[in-house]
Amino acid sequence: MDALDLGVSPTTIAGYLRRRDWVVAHRGVYGDAELWDSLDPYRGQPLMRAKAAVMAMKRGWVLSHDSAAHALGLEMLGQERSYAHITRPGFTNAWTKGHVKHHLARYRQEQVVDVEGHPTLDRARTVCDVVREHGLRAGLVTADSAMRAGVSRGALWEAVDVMRHWPHVTTVRQVIGLADPRAESAAESLGRDFVLGLGIGDVDLQFPVALSTGSVAWCDMRVGNHVFEVHGRVKVLTPEQGGVTDSEARDVVFDERKRERLVTAEGLGVTNLYWEDFFGAGRARAAERARADWRESVRRFGAVLHPRLEQDARELRERFGRRDAG
Repeated sequence: MDALDLGVSPTTIAGYLRRRDWVVAHRGVYGDAELWDSLDPYRGQPLMRAKAAVMAMKRGWVLSHDSAAHALGLEMLGQERSYAHITRPGFTNAWTKGHVKHHLARYRQEQVVDVEGHPTLDRARTVCDVVREHGLRAGLVTADSAMRAGVSRGALWEAVDVMRHWPHVTTVRQVIGLADPRAESAAESLGRDFVLGLGIGDVDLQFPVALSTGSVAWCDMRVGNHVFEVHGRVKVLTPEQGGVTDSEARDVVFDERKRERLVTAEGLGVTNLYWEDFFGAGRARAAERARADWRESVRRFGAVLHPRLEQDARELRERFGRRDAG
């Protein structure tokens, strides 16, 4: 309900804003300043701004693009400047006003879902919009995330069908062909894009290796007899710090080194990749290092996956019910 309808005077509203009890989330829509400050600037604040924009508009706008991805819990590659995104039906067009990007585009009514009371374009359509807005690399992160959440490749193809002559639709189709639910994080999606860019062969994700200890190592990616492991800080941080481990960082690193030694003992080479390897000048240096590692594995173990490793992987995937690309 509007603040004025609740009896809050314009003078009182101005005081709330001056003391920063409230913030302007969108023209005429206010939010709690403490809540706003608690939200991150790449996901939480743009989503709050988008919800406020939809609340203020009367012509059937829905959350879309980045805002829909955030609302639906899809992973996004962080953008330097995050806009709120809203869409309503119309001929394809877009304009930016303030921190809100407005889109006109066709969509089917059944593609609109309710997320906490806010009309939002669904996951399949949102993947297509994110690819068109941000390109292949960012789009692959979101597409993999959507497939992990249960979106089928068929649903993605259906969503892109209406976009036959829209800008960047070729990139959307490329991403749909590449998307894979076995990528377990944004870092692994970027790692797959990186390894594909090396031009050394097809990439197999979540490759299982039976170790001499009796345990199984699930390697992030494999080409031939060489595996690529993606490392991020999340692996060495506690849940309180935003990570996933309950061990000391030095113990996590030590365990990774032992695991790597056991994997190489089975006849595989290993390249370790890090977030900074996927961007800027670091990408070229990392590519040179990765190709050198892979060539050494070809020299030592051959270019084609050893039959024993292939058979072990097939049996392990069947035993653990691990899915292939969907």
